[in-house]
Parts: sequence; structure tokens; C-alpha cells
Amino acid sequence: MAEYRGCVLPEDLYYDLDYVWLRPGNDGLITIGVTDPAQTMAGRVLSVHIKKLGTAVRLGRHVATLESGKWVGGIPVPFASVVAERNEDVLADPHLINVDPYGAAWLARLQVDDPVTALKGLATGASAIAEL
Repeated sequence: MAEYRGCVLPEDLYYDLDYVWLRPGNDGLITIGVTDPAQTMAGRVLSVHIKKLGTAVRLGRHVATLESGKWVGGIPVPFASVVAERNEDVLADPHLINVDPYGAAWLARLQVDDPVTALKGLATGASAIAEL
């Protein structure tokens, strides 16, 4: 497991835009969440808004918005996609992002428009740290 500023970056995930992680699934969907360094910098997450099921999200647009005591910001996607599933647990308890950013606190599962190129150019594990 790679480490960045005292925070973990699991080797099996893809990373983009400094604070987003992505996990491809066997079902063709890609799960998106917030990295440990990002949640640490944001502080306690107070609220989460995730786009509704079936919503198309263009490259670079936000699939979710987080609010903490220090920060309000969008969570962009690095590829065009459609929201296939939302994490209702994290909507009910946004603090899960601070507790388990790579597990229980995933934000959404996305149906990618172009699965062949979706993860190209994204870094994993230790190589992601080198790019930060």
C-alpha cells in the first residue's frame, strides 16, 4: 500500500485529479470515491449530494458535491458516464468518508460511455504519488 503525507493510497485503485479514486468492477461499472488525503484535508464531511440514478455526467463534470467545515467542492469524473448506483449509506452518514474512504464510503458506480479509454492516463498506487 502506497502512502502520501501519512495517508494511504491502495495499489489496486486508479487516481485522478488529486483527490478522486476509481475502482473498475467485473460488471463493467466503475466505482468512484474520495481519497484518504482529500478527506483528511477537507476535515469532517458534513453533507454529501450525489447525482440521481440515470444522470449523464460529462468528462470533468461533478458526480457529487461534498461539504465540510473547511471546504465545499465537487467530485469530478475523468470520463463521460451515467450514474448507475448511488451510495445511500454515505448520503445518510457523510462522515463515513472520513472513516472508510476506500470501503463503505464510495460515492457512486458509473456506467462508462467508452470503457476502452476510460482509465487510460490514470495512475495507480505508487505511480499516483509520483504524479501528485
